Amino acid sequence: MAVIGNCTLAALIDQRASILWACWPRIDGDPLFSALVGGKDPQRGVLRVDMDGVVSTSQSYERNTAILRTVMTAENGSAVRITDFAPRFKQYDRVFRPPMLIRRIEPIAGSPHIRVIIRPTMDYGRFDGQAIPGSNHIRYVSEAGAVRVTSDIPVAYLSSEAKFPLTRPVTLIIHADETFPNSIDDTSAIFLKSTRQYWLDWVRYLSVPFEWQEAVIRAAITLKLCSSEETGAIVAALTTSIPEAAGSGRNWDYRFCWLRDAYFTVHALNKLGATLTMERFLDYTRAVIANEMGGRLKPVYGIVPEQDLREWIADALPGFNGDGPVRIGNEAAQQIQHDVFGSVILAASQMFYDSRLPKMGDVALFQELETLGEAAVASAFQPDAGVWEYRGRQSIHTHSAAMCFAACDKLAQIAAKLDLRAREGYWRNHAETIRSAILERTWNEKEGLFGSSFDGAGADASTLLLHELGVVAADDPRFIRTVETLQKRLTRSGFLLRYDEKDDFGLPSTSFNICTFWLAEALHAIGRVDEAREIFEGLLARRNHVGLLSEDMDPITGDLWGNFPQTYSMVGIIVTAMRLSKPWVH
Repeated sequence: MAVIGNCTLAALIDQRASILWACWPRIDGDPLFSALVGGKDPQRGVLRVDMDGVVSTSQSYERNTAILRTVMTAENGSAVRITDFAPRFKQYDRVFRPPMLIRRIEPIAGSPHIRVIIRPTMDYGRFDGQAIPGSNHIRYVSEAGAVRVTSDIPVAYLSSEAKFPLTRPVTLIIHADETFPNSIDDTSAIFLKSTRQYWLDWVRYLSVPFEWQEAVIRAAITLKLCSSEETGAIVAALTTSIPEAAGSGRNWDYRFCWLRDAYFTVHALNKLGATLTMERFLDYTRAVIANEMGGRLKPVYGIVPEQDLREWIADALPGFNGDGPVRIGNEAAQQIQHDVFGSVILAASQMFYDSRLPKMGDVALFQELETLGEAAVASAFQPDAGVWEYRGRQSIHTHSAAMCFAACDKLAQIAAKLDLRAREGYWRNHAETIRSAILERTWNEKEGLFGSSFDGAGADASTLLLHELGVVAADDPRFIRTVETLQKRLTRSGFLLRYDEKDDFGLPSTSFNICTFWLAEALHAIGRVDEAREIFEGLLARRNHVGLLSEDMDPITGDLWGNFPQTYSMVGIIVTAMRLSKPWVH
């Protein structure tokens, strides 16, 4: 599938131009189009265009934009082009990004005959939107709400789902249930032109690497689409309950803001120079902190921080290919995960160094972050659910402790930048205490690696980040052995699992894409550059037809699994490309 969006809502569209997923009126809302998790052959929750005798389709983004084009060609030579986008552009000194999807359908060859099917669902599949035709629109209404489709297609054809000859370009505008006061054709043309220009301008100012530019640009646009500009939250993915593997039961709702995932996204976009996402995310975290007591943080919050994320099952939706359950909400919000303190501090740290920013970090912001640093000190050696969010057990996880170290280490650096010498020494002492404990208690000489937890022997891909976080040098023999051991124990057909210990659902069978990116970066750090590039390009080859990745992959078949598009995976493309690329001048 491909994704379109405007940082308010998003939609997932398959290669036949069927909209299979679009939540309303935000990216974490009720799926208006829910066919993605509607079973093996869903006939509800979809917007599609049927054309007689289709023999081929092609689909691609307009270069450097989030505008999608799909061409369908029939056996008689007739063809149509479908353009999908969500309006986003600057207007009246602000960004115009309404909850709106626009589809333009054009005949480009022969005399195509088409049928337009619009079957929205509401309240997570419990209701079908009942069509109430108007003059140039149809209202889709249920007891859960209403939405409107305004179009210059004759309403009689839309309401009856009848076939008709496509003799001119036509437009569908999905929007709030209110009058659309303007010309349909003119408005869609203006919105398309303005949206195209917005994305071209946004991409123009990215600091891309010399190599793999197309992949990096597509990843950056996709990360942008996973952010909610209204609050500054960054969701982990745009979907819920796409299984990590067939029949695994590992079906989770990822339409929320994990502080850890958001940090990785901010880190990647900062590398490209797209710093506004960081500024908005910092505003979001301040709202989060204001709602919490005593410096504690949950690992995940809603787009609105006070949102209730209690988990429940949407029984009216059978699941992806019938592979349920479809979960709404996420119990991870109730877990203890100590890496969150480091995630927020690391995400905010660029505010103190980047002179391009209109408002840089100051002593007041530093003092806010110190509250989180104190929580990191108190938590560093306490058991938690870990980066992989184990539901059935807790340990003193190596990665969690390393992120607590990173929190203190970064606070010491910021204090030095602000010339707060006493605070620099305070945080440096805490950082070194935590670092020493990690090196002493997680190194397992017998297994030849830094274990997944204190005094443990498990192989965990997150320990590949120990060098990146500053816990250990890349040329330290222990880190080199860890990389080599993890590669042996976790690699499946060239791709990396997260860990090799059983979790609440048994042993994982699919590779986790971000972990393979981490391996490529670690191999580069220890000097195995050619191998790192080979692994990275192998992952790029597994992207789908429009350059996107999900969370997981079957290492044998190459099939993508898990929620989509996954910010972790798109981050991996950007950060690894920046690390491995040849320099611009060489």
